[in-house]
Amino acid sequence: MAGPDRRVALTVVPPVRLSLLDRSRTRAGEPDAVALRHTVERAEHAERLGYHRFWVAEHHAVPGIASGSPPVLIAAVAARTDHIRVGSGGVMLPNHQPLVVAEQFAMLDALFPGRIDLGVGRSLGFTPPVRRALRREADAPDTFAADLDELRSYLEGRGAVTVRPRLERPVPMFVLATGRGLAVAADAALPVVLGGPVLDDPDVGAALDEYRARARSAGGRPYVVVSLDVLVADSEAAARELALPEAWALAAARTTGQFPALEPVDPDRVLSPRQRTVVEDVVGRTVHGDEAVVAAELGELLDRTGADELLASTSTFDLGALRESDARLARLLARGA
Repeated sequence: MAGPDRRVALTVVPPVRLSLLDRSRTRAGEPDAVALRHTVERAEHAERLGYHRFWVAEHHAVPGIASGSPPVLIAAVAARTDHIRVGSGGVMLPNHQPLVVAEQFAMLDALFPGRIDLGVGRSLGFTPPVRRALRREADAPDTFAADLDELRSYLEGRGAVTVRPRLERPVPMFVLATGRGLAVAADAALPVVLGGPVLDDPDVGAALDEYRARARSAGGRPYVVVSLDVLVADSEAAARELALPEAWALAAARTTGQFPALEPVDPDRVLSPRQRTVVEDVVGRTVHGDEAVVAAELGELLDRTGADELLASTSTFDLGALRESDARLARLLARGA
């Protein structure tokens, strides 16, 4: 059922860079390999639309996501595009040795000079068996800040060993955060990518002001990327329908422990009360509607956060509708630039 009509006069969105995060979502009835090909095709389309970056994700042994190795997928995307920046949103540093990550991204930068970004996060594996397979238990010590510094030491040429190939330019690094990571990013004087429910916190502006002040004190230039799902369609009802497959998948994950492939919208789908609550929460945190509604909501968010960049992380079952939404969002942000 569609929500209340939120049609408003078209707002001018503050000028920000616009980028995409694609998680290589699998779709019911298709092999996982098809999801990876769709990711590469979406990157080609994003480049034609003028997006600034195209990032890929790291998830291990998740039925609904085909991307477990960002460096491999980054290489595939960069090889099929010409100038769009390509990177990770992100490499989950607790799962890797910092030296290996540095070597991977040094090699990517050597192959695709000046186009590679390295976003790093601290999330562990999705389930206990995955964490065990990654040799990382949930109660392991939090070494993220130290690992981040070690990784930077290799990329900046001040590590205990010299990474090969030697870097001819810095690889831009970003810290993925849902709140706690803001302090790590600030103390490291690195750009931050902020997403999740923290964006709805009325104090998020103050938290970001503190990040900026600490980053400047640490000798950096603060830079804020906000990441959230954005869907643009002919109407709010149509956009809501596009948001439902991802919302259903998240509802399933939180009630069964399995994050499934995307499925087409089924108006007769039976949900438990808890699942309905999750679906409404997920859809409610997705910016969705026609251009006027999306412009108004993005304008409010960007004003409240002072963000420098928007990283849209949207997924839906209908690939054609997803491509059209990407195009409409690009036109909308270009209009505000």
